[in-house]
Amino acid sequence: MAKVVVLSGAGISAESGISTFRDSGGLWDEYNVAEVCNYDSLQKNEALTIEFYDKRRAELETKEPNHAHRVLSELKKRYKDDISIITQNVDNLFEKAGLTIDEVVHLHGFMSEVRCQNKACNLTFDIGYKKQEDAFNGKCPTCGTKLRPNIVFFGEEALLYERLYRELEGCELFIVIGTSGNVIDTDALLPYVKKSILNNLEPSKAIDDTLYSKVLYLPATKAINEIAEDITEVFSV
Repeated sequence: MAKVVVLSGAGISAESGISTFRDSGGLWDEYNVAEVCNYDSLQKNEALTIEFYDKRRAELETKEPNHAHRVLSELKKRYKDDISIITQNVDNLFEKAGLTIDEVVHLHGFMSEVRCQNKACNLTFDIGYKKQEDAFNGKCPTCGTKLRPNIVFFGEEALLYERLYRELEGCELFIVIGTSGNVIDTDALLPYVKKSILNNLEPSKAIDDTLYSKVLYLPATKAINEIAEDITEVFSV
């Protein structure tokens, strides 16, 4: 559906100081991921889970988009629906770089939002960098049900994956930036596209880089200008 599809992962935001799941140090070392990131974490460890996401949300306030976020945001503004910006990240750095929430597909949720746990209601609310308890006393203002982070926990269904597959239909250039391939098998998506670019800091055991049209083992901020040229070429034909 889009001529160019960009799929980004934690690597693009790491350069803005947001620690990744596999990094040492930071919040990921302070908490047991199995206790705060699983599908049953809210049932088994509600207070701890909410505390973890409150801290991650607050951490975003001081983080700024880097050159890669800004270049991709400018290209999205220029080519509109012909480029799809899809990210596995839950941060708001693309939005800080100038895009609206509707211009970015957040496959795994959005840290600034909380969601009503009542599936019949299921409303979402942007609370910025507040603690969940400070937003409507932690309860949905519509139905009174408890709120939860609007994040896809491990073991939960990621409904927006269907959007990713739709956008790849007829895709001329598929760009993978800063992802290990451990969560989304990017290799398996290549048969749906004409050309592809892989940009990671280093090789990943989960990705066969021989399958990609171009491979750039560089920080995203160093590779993005060349990637932008390749994107522009798609629209100059």
